[in-house]
Amino acid sequence: MTLLFHASDLHFGAEDSAALAWFKQVVTDQQPEIVIITGDLTMRARSAEFAAAQAWLADLGRPVLIEPGNHDLPYFNPVRRIWRPYGRVMRLQEQLHEGVTLDHVHLVSLRTTARVQWRFNWSKGRVGKRALHQALQALGDPGHHTKLRIVLAHHPLIEAETQSSGRTTGGRAALEAIAAAGADAVLSGHVHDPFDLNVETQAGPIRLIGAGTLSERVRATRPSFNRLTVADGKLDAQVCAMD
Repeated sequence: MTLLFHASDLHFGAEDSAALAWFKQVVTDQQPEIVIITGDLTMRARSAEFAAAQAWLADLGRPVLIEPGNHDLPYFNPVRRIWRPYGRVMRLQEQLHEGVTLDHVHLVSLRTTARVQWRFNWSKGRVGKRALHQALQALGDPGHHTKLRIVLAHHPLIEAETQSSGRTTGGRAALEAIAAAGADAVLSGHVHDPFDLNVETQAGPIRLIGAGTLSERVRATRPSFNRLTVADGKLDAQVCAMD
């Protein structure tokens, strides 16, 4: 069995210290093979927020895989947002992931954030041609065809009927494409409430799993994360909410 923890939207700068302590204790007790964070490590992408996130993630003592969220792009530095929008989060990723490979699971990144968009609300999702191409290439790697293939995104590719929305431009087309390329599931965050959907595509069903938040910015659900297990090629997901 492969054990993975899927958390999202920690929002350092507006984090819930009690929720983070609870999550850390569960990691210590259960020792997942990897911790997956589907975006929004920080609140405003400040250097102090990234430093706090780095210290906390490193203290988990487990490999961490990070997918950037819209809050991880610079808010107050337009030059950095245009030219190096992912610099800080990618440096953090390099320090924490350490090239971990999983025997039965292939994890693929699908970036749904954008430095600029042709609409007023830049917090919403967007799947660009380059991001989709890179994800499809990774899914098509013949060395991983025997593994369960899971795509990591920050925004839900389609609406999950939660209080918040992703409104991801190009999301449905991307979902059809990655399903045709062999993806079994998509993990995401952003909406701060968990969900678990089986969605029909032209290539067959694909599973969409969303994580809640470990921050003070809760919606309908208490601070929570997803406990994922993979055994015999099957994925089981359990929402773990803090009392």
